[in-house]
Amino acid sequence: MSKKRRRFSAEFKTRVALEALSGEHTLSELASKYGVHANQISKWKKQAKEQIADGFAGKTKKTQQSDEVLIKELHAKIGQLTVEKDFLQQAFAKI
Repeated sequence: MSKKRRRFSAEFKTRVALEALSGEHTLSELASKYGVHANQISKWKKQAKEQIADGFAGKTKKTQQSDEVLIKELHAKIGQLTVEKDFLQQAFAKI
């Protein structure tokens, strides 16, 4: 007997989180209204608060994220080239 995990759409989560942020209803009232546990609504509310600033960040935030990805890729490439260089140095030292 297994329970299926319920999945909620982003629109639903947003609607519930915005209602929770408005403060018109308590978490218990929202939980019974939408059939979701109050702890889950608290998590969505917290997530909405954290991510609301990203909406105003615009291109700056996206540029920073793409730069971070590029830096990680370059570090990986540097590591790979270092290993190859060391391997070739050892191979030629034996000749």
